[in-house]
Amino acid sequence: MGPANEMRAAVASPSLNGAHPTAAALRVLGVLEGAGLEAWIVGGWVRDALLGAPSHDIDVCCSGLWQESARALRAAGIDVVESGTKYGGITAVVDGERIEVTTYRLDGFYTDGRHPESVERAASVEEDLARRDFTVNAMAWHPVRGLLDCFDGAGDLERREIRAVGEPRRRFEEDALRMLRAVRFACRLDFTIEPATAAALASCAPLLDAVARERVGWELEGILATGCAGDALVRYPKIICAAIPELALCRGFDQHSRYHVYDVYEHTARVLSVAGEEALGRSAVAAPSLALMWAALLHDIEKPSCFTLDERGNGHFYGHPELSAKTARVVMERLSCPKELVRDACLLIRYHDRPLEAERRSLLRMMSRLAGAGVDTIRLMNELFDLKRADTFGKAPSCFYYVEEIERMREMVRELVATGEAYSLSTLDLGGRDLIAAGVKPGKQVGNLLQRALDAAIDGAVSNDRSALLAYLNL
Repeated sequence: MGPANEMRAAVASPSLNGAHPTAAALRVLGVLEGAGLEAWIVGGWVRDALLGAPSHDIDVCCSGLWQESARALRAAGIDVVESGTKYGGITAVVDGERIEVTTYRLDGFYTDGRHPESVERAASVEEDLARRDFTVNAMAWHPVRGLLDCFDGAGDLERREIRAVGEPRRRFEEDALRMLRAVRFACRLDFTIEPATAAALASCAPLLDAVARERVGWELEGILATGCAGDALVRYPKIICAAIPELALCRGFDQHSRYHVYDVYEHTARVLSVAGEEALGRSAVAAPSLALMWAALLHDIEKPSCFTLDERGNGHFYGHPELSAKTARVVMERLSCPKELVRDACLLIRYHDRPLEAERRSLLRMMSRLAGAGVDTIRLMNELFDLKRADTFGKAPSCFYYVEEIERMREMVRELVATGEAYSLSTLDLGGRDLIAAGVKPGKQVGNLLQRALDAAIDGAVSNDRSALLAYLNL
């Protein structure tokens, strides 16, 4: 039986640990092998199938040069995008599904700590797998030939470990971004990093300086999105501080405060853990808010620079929220974070330590501070409560009582929104057209009157009703 016939026989119900590849992936495999080439499904789909987890993208590696693979696919009527031919890759498009197809390859020297200077064709799939990053990503599967696992990736999945393929230091010297990828996989899968790999992670951390900052930012975002970044800070501090050098000063920084039982770095890790755990607990599907996670990571980053010690030996950090917000903006922009994400995270950081009372005016004033063009004020207010709650649980147990007050304020905000209280010009039941219709000339005075009406509504001097507001303004 030839390869094409074997494939057709296997297509009846091909599966790995109960996971079935898509029809598009099977068609690509069948076409390539029908043309006399050897092809395997590799990487993330194989790993996730063995874990019993859903996987969306399927990658294929093939014995043919990319030109041979492209020719065979096009001859079968499959669209081909020459997406990564420098590294032997193309993309097959079947019924809208994109399947990455890459030639078996060997990488040359990595002179920039990220990309190989040259790529050579490997003689076998085994050689291709040997140049990959971690054992859990270095497995291949075929509907007929089954699982190919040269480095015990399946065993590492059972042991819940991330382990480098071959010598760890060499893998990280080839591509320094793999260090953050190791942390991201460990966080995402709730795995530990195997001791030799973890040791290389710490010793190679300075190599991360050679990696483009936007790539570092992308990996950090992936770590934060798992909700387990607090664990990463505790377990792998050197690589985290290599990614964000400003965090290094927080390590071991004693806060000299009865309200804090941890140094600044440990406090930050605990705040991240609480924020992540509670976000994941509320939703098993959606990832935690990235604005909240970035804010938790950077909310106290300038505490060391703001530290003062009074005559009784108590530590103070006057102005640290505002300064931390400024530094967070610098860090996030350096890492090419989206503008809206930077804006929201910095707002949370700036106001995370601002005193709040379970009182109507106090809450509306805070909502007014958060309001702005494009800002989802209600979401951000809830995330501010989330950050305050996590910040409280990162302090001494004597502070935990405040969590009840936070939740009381959260419920009050829901009631304020439900009853139509004004906290911004957009929620005020009065607009510029109403003022002009009442005889006010267009211009600066319109804005001044609207702000005056908003302040009065927030202070409780007038209800958020158009007629009442006009009467308050004597119009």
